[in-house]
Amino acid sequence: MFGGLSSAAHPAGPGEAWGGLAGSRVATHAVGSLLATYGWYIVFSCILLYVVFQKLSTRLRALRQRQLDRAAAAVEPDVVVKRQEALAAARLKMQEELNAQVEKHKEKLRQLEEQKRRQKIEMWDSMQEGKSYKGTARKPPEEDSPGPSTSSVLPNRKSDRKPLRGGGYNPLSGEGGGACSWRPGRRGPSSGG
Repeated sequence: MFGGLSSAAHPAGPGEAWGGLAGSRVATHAVGSLLATYGWYIVFSCILLYVVFQKLSTRLRALRQRQLDRAAAAVEPDVVVKRQEALAAARLKMQEELNAQVEKHKEKLRQLEEQKRRQKIEMWDSMQEGKSYKGTARKPPEEDSPGPSTSSVLPNRKSDRKPLRGGGYNPLSGEGGGACSWRPGRRGPSSGG
């Protein structure tokens, strides 16, 4: 009776219970030996599959985007034409503004060249007459020029400044200066050690 109960309560014997565990050990051993033998091949093939998958997915996305763009262009050609016309108009407007700025710059350069030419002629004439040309070289620009041009206007010098020294000042003579005057050094052998 006890024998029948024990066999009914424990249908598998102790050897059979360990047999299932032994089967998993064999499978683990087989996987381990497989990884030991072909491990690097498996790793490299996984990396290769990953790279191929990434390349294919980017190409597939690009293909889908092209299809969507074609569909959008086919659906709304008027919108595309309007965009291109607006872009062309904006470019034309910017080009016209640039051309106007270039013309203004050329005109300023022409005026400066003309002014320099006039100054040279005036200097030449004053030199021919025997006059000094320094006064005419720094003549301020004409006031009737349109708009203030900061790049061509010379700063006005203050004429109320008094000179630092008198006309007859010579630092070597000792005249006309203050208490300081130049004196030559001592002559003779140096007194160094």
